[in-house]
Amino acid sequence: MIKKIIISACLLLSFVSFAQQGTASPYSFYGIGDVRFKGTIENRSMSGVAVEQDSIHMNLENPASYANLKLTAFTIGGTYNSSTLKTDTESAKAQRTALDYLAVGMPLGNKFGIGFGLIPYSSVGYQIESLAINTGDNNKRFDGSGGLNKVYLGVAYKIKPNFSIGADMHYNFGKVETTSLEFVTDVPVGTRELNTTHLSGVNFNLGAMYQYKINKKLSFYSSATYTLQSKLNSENVRNISTGMLGSGLNFSVIDPGTDQNSKVDVNMPFKLALSAGVGQSRKWLIGGKVSYQNAVDQSSTYNAASNVGYGKYASASIGGYYIPNYSSFAGYFNRVTYRGGLKFEKTGLIINGERINDIGLTLGAGFPISGTFSNINFGMEFGKRGTTSAGLIQENYANFSLGFSLNDKWFERSKFN
Repeated sequence: MIKKIIISACLLLSFVSFAQQGTASPYSFYGIGDVRFKGTIENRSMSGVAVEQDSIHMNLENPASYANLKLTAFTIGGTYNSSTLKTDTESAKAQRTALDYLAVGMPLGNKFGIGFGLIPYSSVGYQIESLAINTGDNNKRFDGSGGLNKVYLGVAYKIKPNFSIGADMHYNFGKVETTSLEFVTDVPVGTRELNTTHLSGVNFNLGAMYQYKINKKLSFYSSATYTLQSKLNSENVRNISTGMLGSGLNFSVIDPGTDQNSKVDVNMPFKLALSAGVGQSRKWLIGGKVSYQNAVDQSSTYNAASNVGYGKYASASIGGYYIPNYSSFAGYFNRVTYRGGLKFEKTGLIINGERINDIGLTLGAGFPISGTFSNINFGMEFGKRGTTSAGLIQENYANFSLGFSLNDKWFERSKFN
């Protein structure tokens, strides 16, 4: 039964990864879109801290973790997002629901492990209107959808019982569509610019994990990942046409114009992430994580802007978990894993001279499924991104995530026919 669920989920996410609009942020217009968290709900609920060498849960951030798996792990998760978008004078609300990841990890003997899956990497999804009040003034509307997805395959090797290394390869693919509509009040004819961009490329991620026993109860955990610099191929088609405007700003083409084709290489800079923590296995853990990414212009022909710059990315977070009693038979909630964390992120995006930062609080819980090693995970994230200064938009967001981690032994020969 579990294998049927997995196959169905793989087919569903393969379809949804192309069709879903995973963000409502106006900042997804820039670069390659709104870059999403690469990790499970378990790690996201701890603000990205993932340092423990877990034997049953997937760690999508560090490929070295696959060598620590004792059971085959299948994990899937999704998020409902509710945002309030504010300027100095106005506000609006937006909601989105999206699948976040689908992955499988399995041990290969005592020292090797592999992992593979599909992860939506970035999302584009916005609708911005600038409507004039006076006759003869320009009106504008901007729409965008799509994003970048990753299919990955990774392998890990345990050099020593407390030290493992790994690497994974990502194939990136996606499609972004943007529309810019401009017209004059009380004039039925307007202009539309339509851009369609196909993105593709390959990149590699390296990882290592090390743990050290401080005493009988306490352990020190550490993790490091390095994503190599790479390029995305961006194949762009631009079309500028003239048409009639109907109700609801529906656009009927009169003069379709001529397609303009171009190819651009989008640079993907290297990224380094370091994590460390201390705790008691299956009881509690507290840790921190820092990430750094070099500055590079990630714009393409469809979203280049003179008032936009791209600085260095950096983030810092702390987080952890607590389990009252992992082996308790007396009360179910004693076996629940409670998680929390804080994060601060410099996205690297600079608009009108203002740096776009993200600060947030994360909470979550993992509910064990009785009689199994599987669990259901729930997470919440509350935060703020951007600012109302310099005519920009501030996002106050709330994310509610649900995920399943299903764990079992596969490929065992039956003892009875």
